[in-house]
Amino acid sequence: NLALADFSFSSTVPFLMVSTAMNEKWPFGWFLCKFINIVVDINLFGSVFLIAFIALDRSICVLHPVWAQNHRTVSLARKVIIVPWILALVLTSQIFIFMDIVNDGQGNTYCTFNFASWGDTVIERIRVALSVLTARGIIRFVIGFAMPMSIVAICYGLIAAKIRKQGTIDTSRPLRVLTAVVASFFICWFPFQLVALLSTVWLRETLLEGKYEILNILVYPTSALAFFNSCLN
Repeated sequence: NLALADFSFSSTVPFLMVSTAMNEKWPFGWFLCKFINIVVDINLFGSVFLIAFIALDRSICVLHPVWAQNHRTVSLARKVIIVPWILALVLTSQIFIFMDIVNDGQGNTYCTFNFASWGDTVIERIRVALSVLTARGIIRFVIGFAMPMSIVAICYGLIAAKIRKQGTIDTSRPLRVLTAVVASFFICWFPFQLVALLSTVWLRETLLEGKYEILNILVYPTSALAFFNSCLN
């Protein structure tokens, strides 16, 4: 499932590269606008949730080996594996509803959130946009990063403690591997999520007043780092 998530996500990168090279214009039409962004979000967050579930699975195997031997079955895995995909799908729901093709009146087409039909006046549409995007940003940071990161850190911390306590002959290699997993997860994802959170906190100033342009610049390198995590997986 993790391989499927990361490969599916990576397959969308050529489309994103073309759009970025064209100054965010979107030449691929309405269907691919929705489809590519849905694939990106589902698999990006599916990947994060799956890593957290793998950490939980590993910690159960190490901390409760007898229970794992008796209850850790393929049929149970098939049932449990549905949960991270459902979580990812829920986080992607706003893409289904609001992502659309937008024309700027000068022949340029963009794939972005469209709130044109969500209010009778400009003020109402702006209010809806700010509410939706703020909720999206906070939920994505808490559920899409803080919770999985905490699960990964706690699980691998408990595993490391158990390995040290057992005092096995060669403990350095597994501890290095566990440290590398947690470190790569944090290093790749934290900058991306931090920029996304700051963009949410300063959403009104960024959209309406043109402030904090640095955030728009930081989107590209931090996104690349988050995408790179899929390659590492």
